[in-house]
Amino acid sequence: MQNSGFKTFLVLLILASRLSAQEALKSTEEEYYDFLSLTGVVERPTLGYRTLSDSEWHFNEDEEGNSLADSEENIWRSNNLGTKYILWESESAEENWFTRGIEKSVKFKAFGPEWYNSYNTAAPYGQNDGALWQGKGYNTSFTAGARLEGYGFEVTLKPEISFSQNKEFDLMPSAVSSPYGYYQSGIDAPQRFGDSSIKTFDWGDSEVRWSWHTLTFGAGFQSPWLGSAWLNPMLGSNNAATYPKIDAGLRKTSIFMPHFGWYIGDIEGRLWLGRLTESDYFDNNPDNDYRLLTAMSASFAPSFVPGLTVGLNRIFITDFASHNLKYIGRLFTLSHSNGSQVGNHEDEDQKVAIFANWKFPKVGFEVWGELGIDDFTSDKLANPFHTAIYSVGLKQATPLPLDWLKGEIIAEWNNFEMSQDFQLQWCYTGYYSHGRISQGYTNKGQILGAGSGSMGNCQFLGYKLYHPHGNVMLFYHRYCPDNNYIYNKAVDTDASSDSKTSTVNKDYYGRFKVFRSYGINLTQYVTKSLFINTSLTRVFMARQLYNTSNVAGFSVCISTKYNF
Repeated sequence: MQNSGFKTFLVLLILASRLSAQEALKSTEEEYYDFLSLTGVVERPTLGYRTLSDSEWHFNEDEEGNSLADSEENIWRSNNLGTKYILWESESAEENWFTRGIEKSVKFKAFGPEWYNSYNTAAPYGQNDGALWQGKGYNTSFTAGARLEGYGFEVTLKPEISFSQNKEFDLMPSAVSSPYGYYQSGIDAPQRFGDSSIKTFDWGDSEVRWSWHTLTFGAGFQSPWLGSAWLNPMLGSNNAATYPKIDAGLRKTSIFMPHFGWYIGDIEGRLWLGRLTESDYFDNNPDNDYRLLTAMSASFAPSFVPGLTVGLNRIFITDFASHNLKYIGRLFTLSHSNGSQVGNHEDEDQKVAIFANWKFPKVGFEVWGELGIDDFTSDKLANPFHTAIYSVGLKQATPLPLDWLKGEIIAEWNNFEMSQDFQLQWCYTGYYSHGRISQGYTNKGQILGAGSGSMGNCQFLGYKLYHPHGNVMLFYHRYCPDNNYIYNKAVDTDASSDSKTSTVNKDYYGRFKVFRSYGINLTQYVTKSLFINTSLTRVFMARQLYNTSNVAGFSVCISTKYNF
């Protein structure tokens, strides 16, 4: 009987129907599906909140009702992009109001295995890589997992282990008790993770979930990608290690006018709680090792403006205490310019990001923008752009003479520098830092939002060419990770041209740190279920330690390094 049951399971697995794909954030497969969404071949499953469990991609149909999965537009149709299998399905036709909201079947999907390797010759480099910190030297991570779902329940197990050689390189003087900490206060972002190699275990995209129709409840570790940005989202990415969280809300849902049945548009909303952890390279106070994150995300795609999506993501970071659960669902609290709060509220770090993206499938074009605000003070009445940062970006599918070739242009510009009015106030590390919640918007030493240009600016331009067995992308990436370090030198100083004693008069001109990288990324399917991704990047790093010497006439001596 046991052998018979095992054989039956194998037959079901082999002969099961292929279903829609579910892919990890920023994976090769998900990037391909997102490219197909530009021209309407597939439908994006989310609006502004995306995790692996929400990333359920469906192919659209043509005018005759045929699925576009087998069309010439899907040039990777012979590759396995992530198949979900039906292991068992109920044959009962009886339904009621409750059972109509769940799928009466058992399904299985495998993830990976995926093995990532990199080597940095001169300095740390890398982002959107989960718990892995890509230091100088050899870095590697491995992840694999599986997902089982049935009758509304979903169980995903997909942990990740990583290793970084973490070789020595020059550091700036630390602003915290650890010598490896960041060179400005208010943020737990170590320049280097200790003086030896590091090993990490992370739960990755593991979680347990239950859903009914589009109403969903989950507990696990999946980090949400928030907003429309392709490279540097403001408040949610996979740049840092995952954190334990619980969430509840609505997945992408179509809404209709009661009684009339008019389609109004799609909505999406999520509330979640999480616990953030301090790194080992910040301070020696065990009482502040954990912080409470309370967050909300809401998005709307109106039917009367096809292709448009607007949304808001709001985050509170507080001490890890039960009384701070009061921030669940709260939009914001108002503070005076002196830091005192209106009403009886505990200190917190609050951030908001408003985003919009507009897609035009007929021409394969999409444009997006995001505006972020750090804290909400009474100063906003006089200057609504106090602490404001912004991002803009676009994608364009490019027609090519050969049907089996598809092209895509990707461009993104991020400006996360401090607003100019801080020159009249006090030093400000940046959007991801905070005076009271001194670890800032980080988890285990890495920023939860933008991985590059986190307190400065960033520009990315890439061209990706897809063919039936892979793709190739040429890219240029320039970023200044912390211009605020220089701008803070001018606070409470006189930089007039006739001030010979000024501490900033020409002293910091041209000292901005800059990274310029360009390279090529190749993806090649060896078999339909195995692909190899190879990337070579050359990074020009100028003034890594802000060590430029300026002399009369503003001539500049530049300290440079090259990283591969």
